Amino acid sequence: MTIQTWDTQRYQAQHDFVWQYGAALIDLLTPQPGERILDLGCGLGQLTHALAETGALVEGIDADPAMIDQAQQNYPELTFRRADARDFEVASPLDAVFSNAVLHWVSEPEAVIQAVGRALKKEGRFVAEFGGKGNVQAIVSAVEACLHCPSFWYFPSVAEYASLLESNGFEVMFATLIDRPTPLKAGDQGLANWLRMFGDRFFANLSEADTISVIRQVEDRVRSRLYQNNGPNSGWIADYRRLRIVAIKLGDA
Repeated sequence: MTIQTWDTQRYQAQHDFVWQYGAALIDLLTPQPGERILDLGCGLGQLTHALAETGALVEGIDADPAMIDQAQQNYPELTFRRADARDFEVASPLDAVFSNAVLHWVSEPEAVIQAVGRALKKEGRFVAEFGGKGNVQAIVSAVEACLHCPSFWYFPSVAEYASLLESNGFEVMFATLIDRPTPLKAGDQGLANWLRMFGDRFFANLSEADTISVIRQVEDRVRSRLYQNNGPNSGWIADYRRLRIVAIKLGDA
C-alpha cells in the first residue's frame, strides 16, 4: 500500500465532522491554564486551537506536511510541526497528550503508546479517540470484497488497546466503544467523497475509470444498510464506531 495523502481543502470542506465530534473529547481531558499539552495528529488545527483557548500551552504535530502547512495558516499564533506518532520527541515532559481520529492510521500502536509515555511526565494524561473494533465495518468489508485485499486501518477492541496501555506503564481510567452513525456531506456523492478522502490507498494503483467502477460496486453493496432515502435530505451514513480512552502514566520507567 502507498502512503496516505491528504486533500486539505476537501478535508476542511466536506469532512469537518471529524474534528467537530472530537471537540467533546476536550471535556475528558479537562485542560488547565498553563498545562503543556500536545495535540497528536492535529490535522488542520481546529482542536489545537480549542485547547489553546482554555489557557493551556499547546503544540500540534502531524505526519502530513500539507496538514501542518494549512494548520499553520489557519492559526499562525500557534506552534505546529511535522512529526511521526511512533517516534516523536518533546523538549520537556508534558502534562497531557491529546489525540483525535488519528491512531487508527498507525499500524504500530505499541510504538505510539511508548512515544506518548516518553513524552509525558509522571501522572501525565493520555486522552484519545479513534476508530475502534467494527468501525466502518460495512464499508471496509465491501471494499475488501471488491478489491480482494485487506484494509490498512487499525481498529482495536477496548480490551486489546487497554492491555497495550497497561503493559507499557499506563493505568486505564476510562475506555469505551461508541457507536456513532455519521451523516456524510454531498448527498448522493457522500460515500464516494469519503472513499476518495480516507481510502485513497486502495485506489493508488487503479485508473480513474477503475476507481469509479470500484466505488460504484461498494455503493451497491452497502446501499441497503447505509443510504437513507429522505427526499431532499437523502444521503449516506457511515457506520462509525469510536474507541475513547483516558489513561495515566504511572511512572518514569
